[in-house]
Amino acid sequence: MIDSVYVYTLGCRLNQAESEAISQAFRTGGFDIQKDYRNASLIVVNTCTVTSKAEQKARRMIRLFQKCAEAVVVTGCYAQMKENEIGALGKNIRVFSLKEKGSLLSLPLYLNENGRNPSAIFSFEKRETDPFVFDADVFSYHSRAYLKIQDGCDNHCAFCQTSVARGKSVSLPVDEVVKRAKKIEEDGYHEIMLTGVNLTMYNHNEGGLAPLVEALLSSLGPDMRIRFSSLEADNVDDRLIDTFSDPRIMPHFHLPVQSASNKVLARVERKYQIDEIEYIVRKIREKKDDPFISCDIITGLPGEEEEDYQMTKDFLLKMDFAAFHVFPYSPREKTALFGAKDKSEERVRDKRAEELRRLSEIQTRKYIARQEGKRVEVIYEKNGWGTSGNYLKVKVESSRSHESGELLYGVLYKINPPAVRII
Repeated sequence: MIDSVYVYTLGCRLNQAESEAISQAFRTGGFDIQKDYRNASLIVVNTCTVTSKAEQKARRMIRLFQKCAEAVVVTGCYAQMKENEIGALGKNIRVFSLKEKGSLLSLPLYLNENGRNPSAIFSFEKRETDPFVFDADVFSYHSRAYLKIQDGCDNHCAFCQTSVARGKSVSLPVDEVVKRAKKIEEDGYHEIMLTGVNLTMYNHNEGGLAPLVEALLSSLGPDMRIRFSSLEADNVDDRLIDTFSDPRIMPHFHLPVQSASNKVLARVERKYQIDEIEYIVRKIREKKDDPFISCDIITGLPGEEEEDYQMTKDFLLKMDFAAFHVFPYSPREKTALFGAKDKSEERVRDKRAEELRRLSEIQTRKYIARQEGKRVEVIYEKNGWGTSGNYLKVKVESSRSHESGELLYGVLYKINPPAVRII
């Protein structure tokens, strides 16, 4: 009998947001949500396909899960791209494509109507749903709320499968976003993370992301914080950056840079040049006092030579990024660059990635050291830890107990590990 559920998530914050909604649907249906997969009779795997390693990890975990659970449901971008491959991993596996993912929210009711029999998972009728049905108001794994406002991507970068898997960009209407955000605020949360496949493509033909952020700031109270999952440079404009001066916009920004070589950016069909990234970073720093600015970098992209790599390395230091998430280039099927002959050798690609990861650790330590003595906001999580406005994991030292999600104020008085003394 299916009576307990474990939800396992790979990939982006959008997947995390959708997994929260799936967990809530099962919880509302009376199922126990487990934190240990070994205690679950049904396991839901929300997958990613951004790299071959992400797919390999998904396969490894699916094989593990199908040995101990009565049934495994697999969804997400990998499920969209490789349904037959996943289905062949075991007889107790059912795959839901991205367009069918929303129908998982109805699965708990169907199981209850059919005695929670595992066979009901396989007789359940999958159907295509609206991408914005994932509207959780309980976030069991996080002390902040995730709000999905956008899906899909129109950029078609030559190395990326996202537009293939997720389809064209679609946006949740402004009034509906505001309505959901106010509901989250009423439920007692103090921070919303806006998520999407390509967040800055939100309503990009109708004014962009800035009008939405302005509407949220005018509708939400003074204790509500807004954080962005990621900001693509090609749709970041001055109007959006101007909203960052509001103290309710958290001083933490993530930019998918990928390379600082204009030659490489053109080769992989990114929609900006590196001077645009520099402009955005400088403008953000005009609005925020020493914000945490991180970026994505891909080493070994087709066309990347040693000179291009050095440009990237020099740029990261010049712009003083606080951290970089580094990925070795992974050729993806159904992309324009799949099979490209001018990609770097794997040993060179991996060496560059490792060098940048070490450099990122140094940059992060430098950034944290600069925060010593500064007043910070913290969202309390659990076990004496929280996350600061600039997204540092901090030890919370206080004379009283605190609830998960509580908004606190303190001074960062120690940097190793970062610790905040609550005022």
